[in-house]
Amino acid sequence: MPTLHLTKVAFACRDLEALQQRIAGRVLYGEVRVVTRMRPKRSAELIGGSLYWIVKHRLIACQEILRFEDREDGRIDIVCSGELRSVSPVARRAHQGWRYFETAGADDDVGEDNGLSALPPQLFGKLAALALV
Repeated sequence: MPTLHLTKVAFACRDLEALQQRIAGRVLYGEVRVVTRMRPKRSAELIGGSLYWIVKHRLIACQEILRFEDREDGRIDIVCSGELRSVSPVARRAHQGWRYFETAGADDDVGEDNGLSALPPQLFGKLAALALV
């Protein structure tokens, strides 16, 4: 089981439903392409891992990374599965581009979020800082 994943901010998404709509609108033949400027140095380790999406400072969903493809314009496509899986929210800082996310059980966290995704971001952040979520 791959232990290397990526995190990426879902820019201008307000919640999981908005991210689901965005992904659904980009699915072509069961795949979604996420454009990036540079190929990850550890791209071979990422195939079979997941791309985790951050919305309002929380990891909320993920997609399986299928492969990387070069584009004619010099950029790279991260080709992911069209299936977006929700995960229990985990506090994460926003960042530009993508970041590696290395963990042995990242995919074990997939499932119901018990209403945590409905918490206002500031409250969730405070609870996470106190290690209560």
